[in-house]
Amino acid sequence: MTRLAGKTALITGAARGIGLAFAKGYVAEGARVALCDVDSAQAEASAAEIGPAALAVRMDVTDQDSIERAIADTSQAFGPIDILINNAAIFSAAPIVEIDRSDYQRVFDINVAGTLFTLQAVARHMIAHGVKGKIINMASQAGRRGEPLVAVYCASKAAVISLTQSAGLNLIAHGINVNAIAPGVVDGAHWDGVDAFFAKYEGKAPGQKKKEVGEAVPYGRMGRAEDLTGMAVFLASDEAEYIVAQTYNVDGGNWMS
Repeated sequence: MTRLAGKTALITGAARGIGLAFAKGYVAEGARVALCDVDSAQAEASAAEIGPAALAVRMDVTDQDSIERAIADTSQAFGPIDILINNAAIFSAAPIVEIDRSDYQRVFDINVAGTLFTLQAVARHMIAHGVKGKIINMASQAGRRGEPLVAVYCASKAAVISLTQSAGLNLIAHGINVNAIAPGVVDGAHWDGVDAFFAKYEGKAPGQKKKEVGEAVPYGRMGRAEDLTGMAVFLASDEAEYIVAQTYNVDGGNWMS
């Protein structure tokens, strides 16, 4: 399949998990992909696993110079960037009365400011090179409603949905489509950390929360990173040309909108 043939994609948080699944899916569709991550060693290992169409790039989305260098390195290796996936994010949980200001700031620095300023920098690059590009932000079902223990993360992902709407309406004037994907609960190594938060605050045994949320999904199981790849490919393709400022749920039926 070659729906993305000749395209260059930059994916943040791509060393593992969802970002890596997207990178593999894009390469399978003919794209060249920059795997951008703060964990440069893992990004290099993942890029080597994919092959010559993948490039490992160290990138910290909280550092504007790092963002600009990653864009320059990607375009130097593969040409102008056609696709951006803002995937880098972190999770945090705590009761309202225990939220720490520094933890809040870190979540918003990565999940919100990181998304905004990476999007901005890549959009400037696309406009300068005359690229009618595609930008995909990773939201979450957590951005659709609040949760008692996940106020900061939920708020950060709600902000991503709002940014997607504003950026989408603004950048379509330049021929740049901005949309988002809202996953539900997606299995992977990161869920060990999520599970640990709930074990701490809800008194659950390790693994219990993960089992509960998986069983609660209407589809019957937690999502897998690969379950999201089809939507990521579609939104980056010419088939999504008339889609602007939307957030798509890919969550096994957890949320309907």
